[in-house]
Amino acid sequence: MRLNRRILVRGASLLGLMLAAGWALWQVTLWAFPFPYRAEVLEAAATSGLDPRLILALARAESGFRPQAVSREGAVGLLQVTPTTAAWVASQRGLTPPGAEILADPGYNLETGAWYLAWLLGQFQGRLAPAVAAYNAGSAPVRRWLEQGTWDGTPALARRIPYRETRVFVRRVLGGYAVYRHLYPGLGSPGGGFSLRQPPSPPMPPGADHGT
Repeated sequence: MRLNRRILVRGASLLGLMLAAGWALWQVTLWAFPFPYRAEVLEAAATSGLDPRLILALARAESGFRPQAVSREGAVGLLQVTPTTAAWVASQRGLTPPGAEILADPGYNLETGAWYLAWLLGQFQGRLAPAVAAYNAGSAPVRRWLEQGTWDGTPALARRIPYRETRVFVRRVLGGYAVYRHLYPGLGSPGGGFSLRQPPSPPMPPGADHGT
């Protein structure tokens, strides 16, 4: 009887540790994959037709959600849009090319970058990995890799992308997209809300009754 009680106590302690570890991991995941600029992301998704979780993954990879980020090549903002690309997107949409201050605005930047990625998806017949690669490296190199058989355009063989920066970028965006889809399972579906997936049960304080 005493042995069974010890087994039960140890089992309850182990369960408590597992719940605590699961809760801690959940909190770390939410910290590492935040959802800032919610209204702007959802607006950009509505305008471009992209999954908002993909836009989140792209912004996380491009700028770490820093709206004032500027690259050595002059790319600006949350989605690291260059002035040249921004001017081209504006012309395609019948808009006035933006100035530097407007391009850095989170809402404008997200909408412009999302529209451009949606256009790239159309250019690559809806294939996400090549479109993401082209967002980083440009369309011409990606088309060349596909046509010459250097890369087959699948995430599984992303290691064959010749440019190291682009290899890392594709894995980072697609990996982040997978995490955001897990965190917000209904967000990308028609009419889906943006409620967070239920986290693991939080650890109960020591001595708390686990039963009813």
